[in-house]
Amino acid sequence: MKIHAILPVKGRDLRLDLFRGIANWAIFLDHIPDNVVNWITTRNYGFSDAADLFVFISGYTASFVYARMMIERGFIVGATRLTKRVWQLYVAHIILFVIYIVSIGYVAQRYSDPEIINEFNVAGLVDSAVETLRQGLLLKFKPVNLDVLPLYIVLMGLFPPVLWMMLRRPGLTMLASIALWLAARQFGWNFTAYPAGTWYFNPYCWQVLFVFGSWCALGGAAKSRSIIDAPVTLYFCIAYLILGLVMTMAGKFPDFGALFPDWLYSTFNPNDKTNLAPYRFLHFVVIVILVIRFVPKDWPGLEWKMFDPLIVCGQQSLAVFCVGVFLSFVGHFELMMSSGSLFAQVFVSVTGISIMTIVAYYISWSKRQDKPPPKPAVAAPKAA
Repeated sequence: MKIHAILPVKGRDLRLDLFRGIANWAIFLDHIPDNVVNWITTRNYGFSDAADLFVFISGYTASFVYARMMIERGFIVGATRLTKRVWQLYVAHIILFVIYIVSIGYVAQRYSDPEIINEFNVAGLVDSAVETLRQGLLLKFKPVNLDVLPLYIVLMGLFPPVLWMMLRRPGLTMLASIALWLAARQFGWNFTAYPAGTWYFNPYCWQVLFVFGSWCALGGAAKSRSIIDAPVTLYFCIAYLILGLVMTMAGKFPDFGALFPDWLYSTFNPNDKTNLAPYRFLHFVVIVILVIRFVPKDWPGLEWKMFDPLIVCGQQSLAVFCVGVFLSFVGHFELMMSSGSLFAQVFVSVTGISIMTIVAYYISWSKRQDKPPPKPAVAAPKAA
């Protein structure tokens, strides 16, 4: 079939790095309960949060990186390169998984606090260690806060045929993704988890954000530019963001929520994150529209030095994400063992983000050292 997608322009899009860095910082802060600093993250002011942003950018980046390769070198080459990336993600998850559960077990034993084991969903290691670890390797057993990476692995693993189809029938592929999302919500489809229940992030539903990212990268956003730039679209986006803010605040403050009719309040609360509620997906689409409209790829602000830490963290996203998940456990434990004062919450948050940023800068520096130094210019021979 003929290629109908519009390939993205070559060259790094710093917007992806910036927003991926924001997502990594926000996920770290949101994973620390009873932390006043996580009030700065977007989950407190609307239906969607950093997880939606992370999955969307993952789909956008996967298409940005592998679409041209699949066209120029064939489906097999593109699929094998995607599979190589899936393997890297899986290895990173297993390393993080082992370090994470060992750390939780050590802390529980060292400080005689078995409740930590239950709180982080690793109690199965005590009763059935071998089976629990086996299920962990199969991505079915996931301690608390280790849900995003397995979702990413599954979506990337199934992406090669989706990308092949997206290149040829982008609109049809997007519609099929939406149909799967709605069908999964209607019929209760989800992956099973161990020892019971289902995945916190339902892959059948969250795939629509991943595919939406791919659709935007391969021309969907460009073809919709007239709709995005229309004045009525801007008015709708602003109104919907206000609705999201009001209903989110209503869910956080019961007295404020009591001011609204029950039918209105119960429509948006509690926020259905597992199956990606339609109002949540629409909220994120609204944010994407506003970013496309007001933050172009060549926006001069992307060169501001104040954004450098976020951009570098976005460029080294996998390592920063893994470090952030581990540090969120450390930060949570530190607040449990300390007074949990406002100073302690700010200190833990700032320290964690600083460590994540240092790791990102070190990896960037290390990668530059692996490249061969530029060869000295050869002097031109003198004329006779």
